[in-house]
Amino acid sequence: MEEELLFRVIIVGDTGVGKSCVLLRFSENIFKEQHNVTIGVEFGTKTVRINDQPIKLQIWDTAGQESFRSITRSFYRRADGVLLVYDTTAKHTFENCEYWLDEIRQNASADVVLYLVANQVDLIDSGEAREVTTEEGRKFAERHQLAGFKETSAKSGLNVEETFMDFTRVLYERWKDRKEIEPAPQPKIELRATKLKKKKKCC
Repeated sequence: MEEELLFRVIIVGDTGVGKSCVLLRFSENIFKEQHNVTIGVEFGTKTVRINDQPIKLQIWDTAGQESFRSITRSFYRRADGVLLVYDTTAKHTFENCEYWLDEIRQNASADVVLYLVANQVDLIDSGEAREVTTEEGRKFAERHQLAGFKETSAKSGLNVEETFMDFTRVLYERWKDRKEIEPAPQPKIELRATKLKKKKKCC
């Protein structure tokens, strides 16, 4: 049986974009209409399989408020991947993705996997005006060379599972590539001390 891999993931973005709801929909497949604002961080886990390889995702949902930014920064360095979330019906949350990218790149490792998520598309069906087009989101992801982009709804579940599976596949492929280029362990050479034979003195 394959040994379970562990990837640490954090979810970032402005307050109110639905980060906690995305986590809850993925980890427990439920949606809460009324959800308290995240204080500091919330935590969830789920094990998925990619190519028969069990992978445990340890997911940290971070608070979007300025007062908790220092707490959020402390999670970046240990993260294998980051989901950057904005609200499709709130343009400013999309514009602030530039700020979040700067935060991530200043504090996370150079090879962290970044994935863009446009959440709350269900609000458009409910009469809210769409303020960020699909094309704008896609171009942002391409311009900043992010690992992927999807539009989701934590309420209906639209694309939430698909987003995490696609994101995990990228994490897994990166892990495989890194494993393949790691140098093979060098054989150990043991040096043993030996006594030199004394030469016989000539007459």
